[in-house]
Amino acid sequence: MKVKILTGKDKKKEGEVIEIDRKNNRAKIKGINIVKRHVKTTKEKKGGIVSKENFIHISNLQEIENKKKVEAKK
Repeated sequence: MKVKILTGKDKKKEGEVIEIDRKNNRAKIKGINIVKRHVKTTKEKKGGIVSKENFIHISNLQEIENKKKVEAKK
């Protein structure tokens, strides 16, 4: 599903929903609301400063396009 950001630092940008947190009414959008996190080194992963998407409240989003097209009943 494609959405448009209505408020915040990424205002007027568009992106695709990656993940939805229904309990907290938040969604994660691809390429939007990028934050930097400090990650500790482990045996599997190298540490450092990692950029990743963070959640945005769904009231700040507007749906543009939905992949599932709902057909009207005749």
